[in-house]
Amino acid sequence: MERYLTTANCITVFRRFAAHDAGRFILIALLSAVFVFGCTPTNKRVSGGNDNAKSLKGNNPFYEVYGERYYVLSSNKGYKQEGVASWYGKKFHGKLTSNGEDYDMHAMTAAHKTLPLPSTVRVTNLRNGRSVVVRVNDRGPFVDNRIIDMSYAAAKNLDMVQSGTTMVRVESIDNYSRSEPVSYETSASDFGTIYMQVGAFGERANAQRLADRISGGGIRDISIYDENGFSKVRIGPIKDVQEYDAIAQKMSALEITQPHLVVEPR
Repeated sequence: MERYLTTANCITVFRRFAAHDAGRFILIALLSAVFVFGCTPTNKRVSGGNDNAKSLKGNNPFYEVYGERYYVLSSNKGYKQEGVASWYGKKFHGKLTSNGEDYDMHAMTAAHKTLPLPSTVRVTNLRNGRSVVVRVNDRGPFVDNRIIDMSYAAAKNLDMVQSGTTMVRVESIDNYSRSEPVSYETSASDFGTIYMQVGAFGERANAQRLADRISGGGIRDISIYDENGFSKVRIGPIKDVQEYDAIAQKMSALEITQPHLVVEPR
């Protein structure tokens, strides 16, 4: 007669098996393995179908690189910044990104120091008007005055591979659709004049003191721009990344930290 293994039979077998020392050892080992593998974090996204759902890796509240601490933003919503972009390619191709993915130099991705991983941003080359949409899945660049590191593919679309760096605008895209074009080109005349802002004060006298201090350090083309009740100290117009970096080094020597790039419409 054909025999069927019922629930009662299973319980009886389990009890007899567990009654022996060897059986108990095997059961404990199996249960431990299930617990370890079941509780080990993976890099799967928190919720399926959302390109911007936070990764389980790369989103600690803060981290340190080369002795400097960086605080990760809780959200990319409304993020916008202008500064210098660089790019990275073959040296890192195939290596793990900060959120645990494989870096693909031919994919439209980027690295950022503080945006949550992953985030979708639009990066616009302020020198030629070209613009790309990229997925931020890595940390960096950890070089002074750089705000984003583009993949080789993204840098190629921005026409910045040969120069290595360029002035860009980075803007978050909160509700990105994959049907949106990855890259497009606009007229460079859409963009304005580039300055470095080194301070903003509620009292104009304080802005003037900083301007005088910078002038004493041998820097020219300093202006004070009044806007929304603040007096902002700016240097420029700035023609290229090399000039921007040179001025930033002089600011560091004067112990003026965290200058940032601004663009005024023409």
